[in-house]
Amino acid sequence: MPTAMAGGLILDLAYPAVGWWPAAFVAVTLGLLTLIGRSVPGALGVGLAFAVGFFPLHLIWVDEFLGPLPWIALAALQATLFAIGAVPIALAYRWLPRQAGVVLPPLLVAGLWTLRELVSGAWPYTGFPWARIGLSQVDGPFAQIASWTGTGGLSFLVVALSASAIQAGRAREPRRGLIPLAAAVVLALLPAFPTTPAGELRIGWVQANGPSAYFDERASGDILAAQLAATETLLGQDMDLLVWPEGSVDSDPLNQPATAAVLDDVVRRAEAPVLANAATQRGDDTHNTSLLWTWEGAPQMHDKINPVPFGEYVPDRWFYEAIAPELIGLIQREYTPGANPPLVTVGNVALGLAICFDVIYDDVIRAGALGGAQAYVFQTNNADFRGTDENLQQLATARMRAIETGRSVANISTTGTSQLIAPDGTVLDEAAAGTTAARIGDIPLRTGLTPAVLLGPWPTAIASGGAILALLLLGIARRGRAPRLEQRSFS
Repeated sequence: MPTAMAGGLILDLAYPAVGWWPAAFVAVTLGLLTLIGRSVPGALGVGLAFAVGFFPLHLIWVDEFLGPLPWIALAALQATLFAIGAVPIALAYRWLPRQAGVVLPPLLVAGLWTLRELVSGAWPYTGFPWARIGLSQVDGPFAQIASWTGTGGLSFLVVALSASAIQAGRAREPRRGLIPLAAAVVLALLPAFPTTPAGELRIGWVQANGPSAYFDERASGDILAAQLAATETLLGQDMDLLVWPEGSVDSDPLNQPATAAVLDDVVRRAEAPVLANAATQRGDDTHNTSLLWTWEGAPQMHDKINPVPFGEYVPDRWFYEAIAPELIGLIQREYTPGANPPLVTVGNVALGLAICFDVIYDDVIRAGALGGAQAYVFQTNNADFRGTDENLQQLATARMRAIETGRSVANISTTGTSQLIAPDGTVLDEAAAGTTAARIGDIPLRTGLTPAVLLGPWPTAIASGGAILALLLLGIARRGRAPRLEQRSFS
């Protein structure tokens, strides 16, 4: 148990703010070692110990928003799913024959680990694919692999290499250790899948650092006023698009003529369209909406596809209000999931979009690329998590999305950190958290689809499905051998 918990604590070091990518390999190796030879209850125990070492520490920023209860609840849910996911891995180690070699067992273990990531990333309430192992590798030598396999495939790789090292050690043949080492060298030398240059887009972007958190003291219009004040230095300069972050307009321009007039004036003075964001009301539905505001109003909009459970809406509110009525009563927002594509077109340039936590959902990012996006704009509001690692963890995800798709990313936040990111994941420009910034930068445009985009979820789904099928076959074979062994014992 202590070794498993130590593995979980070490895993957090692989993610920002520390961001030491080798820690993921150390942590995964420790976690797998503790599962060898375990029974089902034992696997649940060590899996839970690993998860308890990792998730509460990694997700402690949740406490900043609604307090300790949501933080504990989310960490407990993720830890439970992790512990359940440890069971098939332990069974694989028990059921595999000792002579299985150093190739097939690691592939099986990596597939089962990836299966757990797929489940927790989709369930419950649209899932929470936040802390996938692949996301820890954005500064490591294998990051470019994500352009071929996606983030899920990169998780598979990290676990497979770690499991290969374990298997080589169990085989007690030093020469077999050269197999994972050679595989690691080859993969590290593999270049990112190339996308085709298609010019540049000049973006003006503003991080106003206004009173944007849910519980900040402010009057109506204060956020927009801060945004306008920070934007003044950019007006009149040459740009193709002006980008404001999530929540940059704190009244509905679709239903408030005065707010629409303000945006009209910004477009006129900037001589460029503005990609803003506001809560909009259309019929009975409230949406978290990105609006491309032009001289014609908002002809193009995108509504956030995955509103955050217990942040932007309360699923099964009647149930949770019965448990914690005062806490749930604090959450007044009830955003409706969007159905319009995460894409806008500026001139002849298509831009993929993701609003805040939508950046962690593979299908949102893939839809933008398949729709013809030549770059991405991510609008986010991190004000609720000031002073925590949440912002940096989300930025690492944004950088990994750039690598996966071979596209530039403009990740613009209300309070920071905002970044312009190149297609290879390197940072072109950034504004530190807690500062006011208004800048103009050129981002490269790209065409062509990476294998990660073309294949989407299929590689990890096939690997995970194949792993669970192989485990079932191993179990059946084991049951078939048991009677024969029993008969021999009586002969």
